[in-house]
Amino acid sequence: MSEDLAGRIAAAGGLAAVADRALGAYLGLALGDALGATVEFMTPREIVHRWGVHRRIVGGGWLKLKPGEVTDDTTMSLALGAALLRGAAEGRPWDTRLVAEAFVGWLRSRPVDCGNTCRRGIQRYLADGSLEGPYNEGDGGNGAAMRNLPVALATLGDDALFERVSLAQARVTHHHALSDAATLALGRLLQGLLLGDRPAQSAERIAAIVDAHPKFRFTPYRGRASAYIVDTMQTVLHFFSTREGFEDALVDCVNQGEDADTNGALVGMLAGARCGASRLPREWLTRLKPDIRHAVVEQASALTALALDAPR
Repeated sequence: MSEDLAGRIAAAGGLAAVADRALGAYLGLALGDALGATVEFMTPREIVHRWGVHRRIVGGGWLKLKPGEVTDDTTMSLALGAALLRGAAEGRPWDTRLVAEAFVGWLRSRPVDCGNTCRRGIQRYLADGSLEGPYNEGDGGNGAAMRNLPVALATLGDDALFERVSLAQARVTHHHALSDAATLALGRLLQGLLLGDRPAQSAERIAAIVDAHPKFRFTPYRGRASAYIVDTMQTVLHFFSTREGFEDALVDCVNQGEDADTNGALVGMLAGARCGASRLPREWLTRLKPDIRHAVVEQASALTALALDAPR
């Protein structure tokens, strides 16, 4: 660990506080995924008619999930995290081919869902072994940004490494400027929260994101919550910025419907880092599928250790 990172961790409350935020982010992502999946592809009006306000992890939805089950947002993140940890263990750190192979294994495991762009990218890798497809205007979805949390944890304190590994994993399936920008922006916002950013500091980071990428401007909020990365960024930044509590941010976000699982996962990631695992709602955590909860806890610790133990 560099002296700079050690100093930032000390200022952020110490290793235990950073670890709590890292676990809060990963559990928050899974909770947002599980909560949002129930109302994915519904409209706000349909949600009100069916649920009033949807705020319980009950499964169902178009995927007919059991309570506490998650979708590709969480399972692709876990696949990516496993690849990063495998690379470190085998002396192949940050090897993108291991990431691509992990995505192949994930697809072959018959996940409950897989976005078209992710499927296309994985199938391209299987066909020709390429780790990056050509730039494609059709790759402007949120699939790369949704799964990048493990990279943000594992590269904490090394921005150049964070950018390199984030873009490499993203472009296995998505090669689009706005996808790249969102993946990096959300990861850096998360890393700031892990290192103790206060609300004013997060607001400054978000303002900088919007200044650099005006399409992500979310004031006034347009109310679109689709899988298009612009809609995702506007939705995630709006609900994270305007709701102080974890539950309020997540509930209000997923009740927008549309791509509710991914938008919920990303809001849950940021809001979970802000509050830490110790302050997540117990009722929701107990509803999360035990094997998913266990995998998330194990990875959050191991990935953060990669960053803390890395020579600088």
